Amino acid sequence: MTVTYEVLSSIAIIFILNILYMTISVHTDVQIKQLNVPIKVKISEWNAGGLLSRIEGLRAFLPKPQMMTRPRNFTDLKNNVGRQIHVCITKIDERTNELIISEKEAWAMLYLKEGALLEGTVRKLFPYGAQIRIGETNRSGLLHDSKITHGQLRSVSDALSVGERVKALVIKSTTPDRIALSIRDLESEPGLFLSNKEKVFAEAEEMARRYREQMPATPRSGEGPDDGYDDTVPFEDEAESYANWKWLKFIKSDRADCNPSVTESSGL
Repeated sequence: MTVTYEVLSSIAIIFILNILYMTISVHTDVQIKQLNVPIKVKISEWNAGGLLSRIEGLRAFLPKPQMMTRPRNFTDLKNNVGRQIHVCITKIDERTNELIISEKEAWAMLYLKEGALLEGTVRKLFPYGAQIRIGETNRSGLLHDSKITHGQLRSVSDALSVGERVKALVIKSTTPDRIALSIRDLESEPGLFLSNKEKVFAEAEEMARRYREQMPATPRSGEGPDDGYDDTVPFEDEAESYANWKWLKFIKSDRADCNPSVTESSGL
């Protein structure tokens, strides 16, 4: 077979363009990592260890422990294909052009900030407050007894019981990495939570909005979906886990709605 000069030239141009594209892509991802800006991606494939997407043309892997809701089986993993979710880049390998991403970190940045309204369940009661389980997962926040109500509270058990569903506001925490919650700031009148919990929870969104309006303006590194707050933020408190790319085998979904041009609800 005779290889012409034109063919060699074309191959050389394609090779150079690919190298340039990968360099630009890695640089872009490094910038995203440095700015800590959550970005939206579309899940394209899955495997036993997690989910796969692409960012700026680079392969990005989302390990199961970094998913917002831990999948129970392969069907749960497969059902994520086609979803659009927010993630943060947690690891960049410039040598292999591979990325590790986290949905949990992105949601923490977007929603676990002062002024966010959460739904949860009372997990434990203490003399000094209550542990509130966020959403349907194992991530919890502390509701201090001084943040339960503006009214006179003799004991935490007078206002709350284990297993009770509540709404609470994320407030500024004095302890790093701890989620501080408040119901008191959702009361439209002092002591309302002790006399009419239903009214407090019915007015929760409006009171949360007022609370945010009174907060000092701060620069925002990223915007959440619809520039708002979700009522529930499911999390799991697990150690980070990274996949071994050498043995990963990704499986294409057989779903018919995986056309990237089709916009789907993220289901978050």
